[in-house]
Amino acid sequence: MAQYVLGNSSALSEIFKRYGTLLMRVMMRGGYSEADANDMVQQAFLQLHRARHDFRPSARLKPWLFTIALNVKRQLIRSRKRRPESPLEMEGGGEPSVDAHDPVMMERRRLVRKALLQLPDAQREVIELHWLAGMTFPEVAEIVGASVSAVKVRAHRGYGRLKDALKALGISNAELVNLIPFFIIEPN
Repeated sequence: MAQYVLGNSSALSEIFKRYGTLLMRVMMRGGYSEADANDMVQQAFLQLHRARHDFRPSARLKPWLFTIALNVKRQLIRSRKRRPESPLEMEGGGEPSVDAHDPVMMERRRLVRKALLQLPDAQREVIELHWLAGMTFPEVAEIVGASVSAVKVRAHRGYGRLKDALKALGISNAELVNLIPFFIIEPN
């Protein structure tokens, strides 16, 4: 990032290579389409470009970029609440999936997405970053702007609510173990 701030434009390509795919996965959580996620990632990198001179060299890039990206995602959520849109049906089916041949896995993913959407935003963000994006609690805390303890509390409560929501959707205790590998939060 320091190289990019100094004017090395190829440094932005390297930043994108390192974080673009991970950001895409995080942005797709919560039932967003690949097109929406792609738009949010592009917007996040545009915001990174605009704010490049505000970056502190002593700061870590990943939390800073994810903070920008989550703010972009929140902005999209707020705008959609003000102006709800109905999805455009495309010919040839919905979004492609690597598990398209496995209807059981597709249904499980749909149920997890549905359960995640029932969580409060703060808990859902922590779970998406920790469980789905594989970040440590200190990283998540830095991104969401909360203490590590507060993030662990949000995660613990969120995982509990997620477990209850999945049970309400008909997921058995045995299936819960496979869907959500941990409900007791271990410190990272």
